[in-house]
Amino acid sequence: MARKRFDDSNCSVARALNQVGDWWSLLIVLHAMYGTRRFVDFQQELGIAKNILCDRLARLVENGVLKKVDVGEHGSRFEYRLTEKGRDLFPVVIALRQWGDKWNPAPDEVPLDLRDKATGQPIQPVQVQNAKGEPITVRDVFVPGEPVPGSKKRPA
Repeated sequence: MARKRFDDSNCSVARALNQVGDWWSLLIVLHAMYGTRRFVDFQQELGIAKNILCDRLARLVENGVLKKVDVGEHGSRFEYRLTEKGRDLFPVVIALRQWGDKWNPAPDEVPLDLRDKATGQPIQPVQVQNAKGEPITVRDVFVPGEPVPGSKKRPA
């Protein structure tokens, strides 16, 4: 059965999931962020079947998340590198990692300790902030023109 596509959806989350929404794609992006570039290294680090890896890499390249670069050392050799679009997934991957560490931690392991290269300090949790830089939650936002949750009237 073919997977439903959301290319024409008005929802940006659904459209984004078309490009990076399966677990292999996000894990490939994560490993690319760690510096993995070669097909064989992705395969070894992820334990992914060659045909699935080939498909996901091709899809990530087609969607502009990765670019395939011919490094041409001793014949034809390619590397997969993050594009600007791929690097923009960094806060998404970090937020997902932090969520996973909180709600589904590894049983006998401590969470990965990510630190800022410039300061050596641990990175802070990813948060959504208001215009003043204050943290907000899902209960603090609304969509203009839509009914405000918990209220019978529409916002002005």
